Amino acid sequence: MSVRVVVNGIGVIGKRVACAVKKQKDMKLVAISDFMPTSTLRTLLEPKGPLYKTDLYACSQEAVKNFEGKMYIKGILPELLHSGEVDVVVDCTPKGVEKLNKPMYEAAGVKAIYQGGAKADIAPVSFVAIANYEEALNVDAVRVVSCNTTSLVRTLYTTDQAFGVEEVFASLIRRATDPVKSDKKGLLNAVVPEVKIPSHQGPDVKTVLPHMNITTIAVKVPTTLAHVHVVAGKLKKSCSSEELREILRNGSRIILLKHSEGYESTAQIIERFRDLCRPRYDMYEVAVWEESVTVNGKNFYWIHAVHSEAIVIPETIDAIRAVTGIETDKFTSIEKTNRSLGIEH
Repeated sequence: MSVRVVVNGIGVIGKRVACAVKKQKDMKLVAISDFMPTSTLRTLLEPKGPLYKTDLYACSQEAVKNFEGKMYIKGILPELLHSGEVDVVVDCTPKGVEKLNKPMYEAAGVKAIYQGGAKADIAPVSFVAIANYEEALNVDAVRVVSCNTTSLVRTLYTTDQAFGVEEVFASLIRRATDPVKSDKKGLLNAVVPEVKIPSHQGPDVKTVLPHMNITTIAVKVPTTLAHVHVVAGKLKKSCSSEELREILRNGSRIILLKHSEGYESTAQIIERFRDLCRPRYDMYEVAVWEESVTVNGKNFYWIHAVHSEAIVIPETIDAIRAVTGIETDKFTSIEKTNRSLGIEH
């Protein structure tokens, strides 16, 4: 069986999701949809682009005029959704737009995958594959949580499974914006705190791991490469630093990189994935600095980096399998996705 997928909203996340869907043997990218004929769409659909010959639809009747005389569209998204040719729509539209789209998806009777910018009540399940794949099986809609939340859930779930986590405090040093948007939103000479404590990522972790006792604080800094999290907490069961490193090393979509081997900052970490020739230098894994993983008694600490443009892409692919029920075992789905995207483990 090949699941038929349309991606609505072709921006930083949407273009990556669409390209990832095309790499899956059990999925078919039926079409992409957007509101405007952007430079991104033009590049993706040109003869050498990764989505060449993919059908393009306007996201609504109102959007048709934006494409007239500029780019060819095959039709409008609502009609495509009602045609019976789509099983799943992945909504990657700007924050707030997804709640306007939800009635359209429900009226068409298609499954929907939302992204982490949406509020948790957009769907019955907030999703990270390794932690709660089973909860998403055959449901009508899923929200793949944000990049920061995904990284925290992966690492904390892995730690909790091995030793139990009594409490967590995480400080998030957030990049200002996506590189493509830096001319519009980039911070030039400022650090901007999120003064509400806990920051929204802590409660968001609890939508996937409701038992997790976690507090988060966050600040934005003038960089566009990656987020950095400084994580501290208390275990229920004592272990050594090396034991925790080994658990994280073997965790799903987690890698350990050594500061002593030259990974001194997010710059070297991102450069690694450029040198590995990953598409768009995407880092799907959480990158933990190995030397930072420390345990004193039951107190644990580590520092990790998050590539917000890419980390949720494999989760989105797994979510498509879960909601359609084409794969009921999370480890099988994760392995398929990892192999297709070149994820290290």
